[in-house]
Amino acid sequence: MRAVKRRTMATPDAAPGPLAGDRIAAAFARCRARGEAALVTYVMGGDPDLATSKAMALACVEGGADLLELGVPFSDPMADGPTIQHAAERALAAGTTPDGVLEVAAAVRARSDVPIALMGYLNPILARGVERFADGCARAGVDAVIIPDLLPEEAGDVAPVLASRGVRTVFLLAPTSDAARVEAAARAATGFLYFVSVTGVTGARTAVAAEIGPTVAAIREKSPVPVVIGFGVSSPAQARALGALADGVVVGSAIVQRIAEGGTRKARAERVARFVRSLKRALRR
Repeated sequence: MRAVKRRTMATPDAAPGPLAGDRIAAAFARCRARGEAALVTYVMGGDPDLATSKAMALACVEGGADLLELGVPFSDPMADGPTIQHAAERALAAGTTPDGVLEVAAAVRARSDVPIALMGYLNPILARGVERFADGCARAGVDAVIIPDLLPEEAGDVAPVLASRGVRTVFLLAPTSDAARVEAAARAATGFLYFVSVTGVTGARTAVAAEIGPTVAAIREKSPVPVVIGFGVSSPAQARALGALADGVVVGSAIVQRIAEGGTRKARAERVARFVRSLKRALRR
């Protein structure tokens, strides 16, 4: 795999913290200037081991990902489908901890300015201690945290602590979210909003509901930050269709599946980078 080049930022890049350059805003601005949706790629930290997940994360960056999601494995991932559940099981079996995932983030940050968002559940964060977790994110160069089971109305003990370290909190919305939830998420939004394109759990699907267009448009109208669509995006064609509706598209299970197909670390990295490149090409309008 080729060396990953560091990206030039439109805003000053400083040490992580409240005054750090906003890598997320800069990434979406670059994509907006090019007239394309941002590509957000997901890799489970520690799957099947830390070294391989570092290589897979860097392969996503090499393939053209605009933002990287790193999963924090958890034993009860209620929002995740079988593919990511199995990835979490492999990572936990390998002894992966939140510290290990932060090591992956730090390794990516040492080689790239791509924005990094951790995706994990509230329980491990509370067990670790919010202050300690936020400090670890800041040291590793993490830009945001996506917490599927954290409601915006209940984020008062978490989001401000993360914000004090320059780490944004990303909230999820779904087709079933009512007007009050959309309003609450828009008020609390930092970084970006994550719209779940389907009801149910994560997982690659062969089709995505066409009815979400008006819903996404209404959310974007209210949101002060970019809106990305995820869950169920498994092909370049789907990415292109959804990219026309939102500021960005998240691809997770389809990448995790390619990692799970096995082979040498190099072969997996090349397979992932090739797929990510195909997704990025599809998002160029």
